[in-house]
Amino acid sequence: MGAKKNVLGLIFASMHDSDVIDLTKKRTMGSIPFGGRYRLIDFPLSNMVNSGIKEVGVITKSNYGSLLDHLGSGREWDLSRKNGGLHLLPPFSHVDSGMYRGRLEALNGVWDFVEHSNAEYVVMSDCDVVTTIDYKAAVAFHEESEADITVIYGKYPYDSGSEQTATVLGINEEGRINDVMIDPQIAGECNVCLNMFILSKEVLKNIVINSASRSEYSFNKDVLQAKKNEYKMMAYEHKGYFSKIDSVKAYYDANMALLDTENRDGLFIKSAPIYTKIRDNGPVKFGLESEIKNSLIADGCVVEGKVENCVLCRGVKIGKDSVVRDCVIMQDTVIGNKCSINSVITDKNVEIGDEKIMTGSASYPLYIGKNAVI
Repeated sequence: MGAKKNVLGLIFASMHDSDVIDLTKKRTMGSIPFGGRYRLIDFPLSNMVNSGIKEVGVITKSNYGSLLDHLGSGREWDLSRKNGGLHLLPPFSHVDSGMYRGRLEALNGVWDFVEHSNAEYVVMSDCDVVTTIDYKAAVAFHEESEADITVIYGKYPYDSGSEQTATVLGINEEGRINDVMIDPQIAGECNVCLNMFILSKEVLKNIVINSASRSEYSFNKDVLQAKKNEYKMMAYEHKGYFSKIDSVKAYYDANMALLDTENRDGLFIKSAPIYTKIRDNGPVKFGLESEIKNSLIADGCVVEGKVENCVLCRGVKIGKDSVVRDCVIMQDTVIGNKCSINSVITDKNVEIGDEKIMTGSASYPLYIGKNAVI
């Protein structure tokens, strides 16, 4: 793809912040820690790099300090380069732009950047889906089908009775999209849009210009749903493993799913590695009386108690005689001695004193905010 066609990648780091509001009070969706040592943005960014996309723009909205610190110059993704490379696109990058309400307004605000790219196609992705995907095959499908817009979807058990949000697609025998439902009142396996789209730059330009003149801001509602008969919209099925994060519980479940070897192997593929910022931490230190079962433990952790069915991010410390089960413990959290912690999500830099008992459930995990002291 890279040798034949120039492709620009656009990642929307803040598009679904409201879905996981507890986790995004002080950060964007893209900078939420995941899987022990990653951030959510690592997945779409690595997918683009592994697919030969050499120029990527990251569109942010607010609370993007930790995201900028994580991405830096893009060196870990081999995007620190003179031509192309990584471009951080905060709001107000256009003189007349403001804090955008949706994808179309965000694109209008950064259109000067897109316009100056020599790309023929644009691949757009959000940060709410954790997966490994080859965009080369998707772009080839887009060309062969002569589509105006290609929407990447996956088959997913959707239930309107839960906290889930989704754009559900109706697809005919030819693979063309003939119906678009946003948060429908249905349940069961559906063709769920993964918020990944492929368009030519010219088609995208026409959409952005026309939408700006009509004050339209939602790509899914004002383009996919309203103009499904005006544009040729084709559906490309992603058959690989993915997790869609549209609630705090979904975030918890997505982390817990990684404790299954089959899911890990489906997400972390040797031929398409997921890159992330390197912190140069030391190896994990296990105390003489520590006990570990079915857990992912990142570098820099110190474990002196019992850890079972947990995901521990970098620099976590578990005290003596403490028992931590079914938890997602984010970076640099310290849990004291003789604690009992069950079904809990702790954000970064949380301090839990000795002899504390904290219990959530798999259906409603307890969340503890960033920098909390208990």
